[in-house]
Parts: sequence; C-alpha cells; structure tokens
Amino acid sequence: MGKVLDVARKVLALEVDELQSMRNRLDDGFEEAVDIVLNMRGRVVVVGMGKSGIIGQKIAATLASTGTPAFFVHPGEAFHGDLGMIRPIDVVLLISNSGETEEVLRLLPFLEHQANKVIAMTGKPGSTLGRHADVVLDVSVSREACNNNLAPTSSTTCTLVMGDALAVALSNEKQFQPEDFARFHPGGSLGRRLLTRVADVMHKENLPICRPDSRFRDVVQAITRGRLGMTLVMRDFDLVGLITDGDVRRAFDRDCDFRSLQAQDIMTRHPKTIAPNVRFSEAESEMRANKISVLVVKDEQGAVVGVLQIYDLNSDEPAA
Repeated sequence: MGKVLDVARKVLALEVDELQSMRNRLDDGFEEAVDIVLNMRGRVVVVGMGKSGIIGQKIAATLASTGTPAFFVHPGEAFHGDLGMIRPIDVVLLISNSGETEEVLRLLPFLEHQANKVIAMTGKPGSTLGRHADVVLDVSVSREACNNNLAPTSSTTCTLVMGDALAVALSNEKQFQPEDFARFHPGGSLGRRLLTRVADVMHKENLPICRPDSRFRDVVQAITRGRLGMTLVMRDFDLVGLITDGDVRRAFDRDCDFRSLQAQDIMTRHPKTIAPNVRFSEAESEMRANKISVLVVKDEQGAVVGVLQIYDLNSDEPAA
C-alpha cells in the first residue's frame, strides 16, 4: 500500500504546484473578466465540451448560487436550437484547454454577430479561442497529474479553481451576504437558519405555566405536562421567571424540605427574551453565547407569545 500512497501524494503535489503556478500568473485579465460580468445586463452562459463541459456545469452552478446569474449550454446542443438561449446581453464563458475544440469554436461567429462579450478559459492563450476572446483566463499546466500526462487532471483542477476564484471575486464585489446565499438554498440547514424567523418555529400552544407561589410538586407536574422541559412562572400576565429541568435537578441538591419550596425559590429570574421576528440564526447564537437552551418570546407589547428552544431546527444538543 505504500506505493499507492506515494502515487496519491505525487498527484496531490503536482496539482498543488500547478495551482500555485496559476496563482502567480494572475494578471489584469482576471480583473477585466470580473468587470465584464459585473457590468453585464444578462447572465453568464458557460460552454464547454467533454471534461471541460463537466467542469463548466459546476462553475455555472457556483456562479448562480453566489449571486451571479449563470447557466450551462452544451456546445453540441447549441446548434440544434439552444443558441436561442444566448442573448446579446449575456456574457459567454467558453472553456477549452486546447483552445481549439471544434464544437466550441463553431460558436464564435454567432457570438461575434450578437456582439457578446466572450471570456475564454483555456490552457493555450495564443490559440484560436484565445485570440477571439475579449479576455483570457490562463489555466495552462506544465503537465497533467496522470502518469501518462494524458488524462485531464491538473488542467481540470485549475479550470475548476479558476471558476471558483471568479465566482468568489464577483460575490465579494456584489457584497453577497449569507442571507443572500440562503435564499438560493432554502432547503439546506443554512437556508433554514438564515431565512426562518423565531415565530416560525417557536412553541406557542398550551405553554406550561405556574405561579410564583406554586408548590414544588406543582412545578414538576407543570413541566411534565408541558413536555418542553420547562415552565414559565407568571404573575397574572407578567413573566417573572423560568424553571427548567436543570433548575429542578439542582433543587434536589438543597438541604431543605421540598414540601416548603415554591416556584419563586428555584426559578431563574428575568429570563432572556427575544422578539418573534428575529432570525432563528440570531436567536441560536444568543442561546449558545449565554449557554442557555430556552428563550421566551415576547411581542412588541411585552406579552409572552411563545417559547424557543435551541434544538427546534435539528440543531446540536441543547446547552447544559
């Protein structure tokens, strides 16, 4: 197995070296490419054939998810109707390691007629593609990581990373925020946390309640019935405290007669509260910062309208 690991380490080292070389070659052309995309009125259309096409699909997806409208068009399909998807206001990113891929080059007359801005991502800046592009992003490599120096390995890695660099640079220029990312990923955990409001997930029905003078046994019963591991301590309509399972457990460490204990003896006074329109992510951060598992939700008038617990969105275990 040692030989296998040696091969793997060699591949990684070769590809890292090629990425470092590409990094050192970055010039004003990259900034020009960013400016072209920032000033476009349409979308980025990514085109590539074979392995370049696979990488192109990922680049298009990364651009779209980080705030730059983009989609992928297969160059072969383009000549069977898909050319209509490319508008004059679009920027076209053509990917070809050799810069001579026939299916890609066949698009150039059409793009020139429409006056599309063209960004070329190629390993041969002096190629036909490079000469006809408005700007060239050089993704050339000295060798592939393949032992025969044939299979696209280092070259596809550099192309992918150049696409990432372009997407992130554009995202930074647009001041793309986590909330913006979440809007494009509403089904993921990040999307849920950043888009969900406290009101969307708080418990608001049949909240467990007891009075400040409630006996210890009644407090335990209220927590048990509520099934939330806590009970609110209310004086009429005013919140005066909060009792959790932890408070009950700590009460057993007291050297006293439990029959004499009341809710006000073991409750947490002035519990932390939050408004219902606050983002869940902010509420979760506050709970973790304060090492608490429960926030009481109050409306603008100060009335208790719910209870939020840190594990309400499948978070990690609640804080102790």
